[in-house]
Amino acid sequence: MADYLLHLVNLKNIKMVYSIYKVKSGIIIQYNGEFFLLKVNDWNEFINDDQLYENLKKEISTIEKIKDGNLIIENEPLPPIDKQEVWAAGVTYYKSKEARMSESKTSEGEVFYDKVYSADRPELFFKATAQKTVGSGDWVKIRKDSDWNVPEPELTLFITSNHKIVGYTVGNDMSSRSIEGENPLYLPQAKVYDRCAGLGPCITVSDKPLDGKTQITMHILRNGRTEYLESISINQMKRKHQELVDYLFKEYEFPYGCFLMTGTGIVPPNDFTLQTNDEIRITIDSIGTLINFVR
Repeated sequence: MADYLLHLVNLKNIKMVYSIYKVKSGIIIQYNGEFFLLKVNDWNEFINDDQLYENLKKEISTIEKIKDGNLIIENEPLPPIDKQEVWAAGVTYYKSKEARMSESKTSEGEVFYDKVYSADRPELFFKATAQKTVGSGDWVKIRKDSDWNVPEPELTLFITSNHKIVGYTVGNDMSSRSIEGENPLYLPQAKVYDRCAGLGPCITVSDKPLDGKTQITMHILRNGRTEYLESISINQMKRKHQELVDYLFKEYEFPYGCFLMTGTGIVPPNDFTLQTNDEIRITIDSIGTLINFVR
């Protein structure tokens, strides 16, 4: 409950931001500290909207506010995804390039990460479907065949089928560093498996792009105590969001829109690995906190 209340405090003074929560009862829109419940038949049609911001503005002017929106969000959370795919970009921050090069030295694969950081074409890869994705408060998995596993906190774009960025959410790109480090060609096994992705707690829709000073913070707790804490601003990304989108949509259609994780600039030290029951909290300014537990 406290984490959702913190999310509300963060948004109270941001008047031009809508937060969309997918819940079992429908869709809750949070705006200016107030809540509105939408009953929609098709999440995919609702979210895949080039004019999402303008239509949300019209929609909440015609429906009544609800008093218990925060309780519904807490008790009925769902990841904000249905028929959409989740894709991810790699090596978009310098720190990520350093980490990938370090972990792949034994396989002589570090040259690939050095080259992709400066190449015209970004690294893009398929991450998950809704069946492999969990929401806030749910469990993510670490692979049994890996002894070095980390979460990767990432600003995640929601893009319509017409290539338009209309919203932002928090992404947790779970990753096996030991598998990817053994051989870069093992990337799909390091990244794609059951419960390998976290999204949420909401999709934030604004009338303008996120400020470059927006902070991403990852806090990992073990037995209730801080095991790791780090932050970075999104202006440390080497590539522009639209650049990543343009490459993603080359020769590929997303009829329901898609999510794109934009890479991580937060990399725990090499002696850190996740353990069962760890709590991962990823916070992005003006969006909220995605909370996942480890299994």
